Amino acid sequence: MSTPQPWYKQFWPWFLIILPMCAVVASINLFWVAFTNQDPLVTEDYYKEGKGINIDLRKIKQAKQLGMNYLLEFDDKYVELSQQGGEQYLAGLSISFYHPTLEERDFSQIVTADANGVYRIDLTQTIEGPWDVRIEGYDQTWRIQQRVMLKDDQQYWLN
Repeated sequence: MSTPQPWYKQFWPWFLIILPMCAVVASINLFWVAFTNQDPLVTEDYYKEGKGINIDLRKIKQAKQLGMNYLLEFDDKYVELSQQGGEQYLAGLSISFYHPTLEERDFSQIVTADANGVYRIDLTQTIEGPWDVRIEGYDQTWRIQQRVMLKDDQQYWLN
């Protein structure tokens, strides 16, 4: 008569142990990937942001009432903005470029006009593709924002 083998020398117990262990290892790995690659939080205080939307809409309406229109000229080395309509605005502008998906590419700059009334930003990175452009008066009473698809050596109307 043969003596039975101990359980740890048989195939089926190990097969039944390995399947759940693979699921546990995969779960731990997935948790680690999710934990180390967190999405950036859209906003910390969503209530204040929600209230701020109404202020933003008032600023946009104010820009329309003033008839503010800007011509954006784009090159790989610079962005130029010139006012093309509305009440003449000679103060500085806060100009922001927001990439729709890559937050680290966003940039803002406060610029003043030169003698010809042209606002100029020298670029340190290429900015071709879709961008949300926001122009706001230095006094923050009006705002223009628009999504544009930037291509080299083209002009865009922002109103």
